[in-house]
Amino acid sequence: MIGFASAPALAQTLDSGSGLFASQKLSNTPSANYGMAPLPAPEALVPQVNQYLRQYGTAVLLDNVDEFDGNITGAKTGSANAGQYGLEWDQDWNVLAGIPGFETHAVAVGRYGIPDSRIFGDNLNPSQEIYGAGGNTAIHLVFFYGEETAAHGRFNLAFGRFPSQNDFDSSPLNCNFQNNSLCGNPKAFGDNVSNSSYPDANWAFRLRVRPVSQVYVQSGIFFTEDNIYNATNGYRSGFHLDSSHINGEYFPVEVGFEPAWGADKLPGHYKVGFGYDNNNHASNYIDQNGAPIPYTGLPAQERKGGTIAWVSADQMVYRNGPGATDGIIVKGDYVHNDPRYSTRADQFTIMSLDRDFWHARPFDTIGLLFNYTKVAGSLGKLEALQQELGEPIIGTGGTFVSNNDPSIPNGVQNYTMDIELNYQIHVFRGVTFAPDFQYFIRPNAQKNLPDAALLGFKSHIELF
Repeated sequence: MIGFASAPALAQTLDSGSGLFASQKLSNTPSANYGMAPLPAPEALVPQVNQYLRQYGTAVLLDNVDEFDGNITGAKTGSANAGQYGLEWDQDWNVLAGIPGFETHAVAVGRYGIPDSRIFGDNLNPSQEIYGAGGNTAIHLVFFYGEETAAHGRFNLAFGRFPSQNDFDSSPLNCNFQNNSLCGNPKAFGDNVSNSSYPDANWAFRLRVRPVSQVYVQSGIFFTEDNIYNATNGYRSGFHLDSSHINGEYFPVEVGFEPAWGADKLPGHYKVGFGYDNNNHASNYIDQNGAPIPYTGLPAQERKGGTIAWVSADQMVYRNGPGATDGIIVKGDYVHNDPRYSTRADQFTIMSLDRDFWHARPFDTIGLLFNYTKVAGSLGKLEALQQELGEPIIGTGGTFVSNNDPSIPNGVQNYTMDIELNYQIHVFRGVTFAPDFQYFIRPNAQKNLPDAALLGFKSHIELF
């Protein structure tokens, strides 16, 4: 049995917090016994809570993430704030009930606010990621599931209700940033609603096997649901749990290689994956008879089956300290969607982190992120034709809307880029504060919108 009572507390940084345990475990080499990673040990303002609960194999976390920024240039200036409070419960049932290798995980959140980037017309990569699908309720159930780990970590089965992006193209490093292009997963990954994204989930099974400790193969079945990100049918609260809205299945597969190079054991994580769903998807451009939609006004043509592919790699290139992230880390991620029905056809991100560069402040971190998003060519053709015919531009969500709303296109979309730079300050036990700068080039992928610069901050407080 793992000695939970002596598990070290995790340093308070932006890549810890509620909902990140799944990606943190995937980034760790299995332990020598039955392969379970130690339960989270949040640094926390009140660490005594978890110190007591660990004798029962229990870990809880109550935290708050808050994100503020203001647009200081661009077509329209302004500021906004968004945030999330979260409660997580992780249980090791070997400690509590003598069931080896079995754990359960549950997270509930509440969200508030609105992203600032909508003020200047961007709706592709919001400047604050911690908003949206979990909002407008006091509590939103994100996920609850069990997992069984066996054969010294070579076998792991998860079952319950959880997002596919808990495990696929997932990394705890992503949320060192504030922009929604990367945190918590690359935004293009959730472009197809068949790929459920935090804080929304599907009923699912996921199997992961490790033929050797540094290599894993994982796949699963996620039972997709219509309208998952909208406020109707109980989804806004996350407590709509029956199967009445299941409309298909999503089948992802991912292969990962997790080496540790050289005498300094520099960790890396290399992943390639593919997903297929058997849902119907509406065309971006042609109607049911094969003609451009603006010419006829007929419903869009639907095709059965959707695909997504991704490649991700992160590598520590220089070690500053003993921790798994104490050093200079570089990470790249590429996602490709079928452009016939997606908004984001391609997304490429590259980021770098430097942690423990100042040994007097070992948890302080400098982060730099660059993101490039390419809008599907068929959507751009649709918008150009609508513009030519004097019709309203279609929204990125696929609904005709008024161009008085700055969060939807008022021009033809092509590509966009954004850059983020932050400095994470470890203020106190359980408290991190990160001043943040972002710059948007061609906001909302439109050349008619001026570039925008934003200043703000991201804070994270773990109460217990």
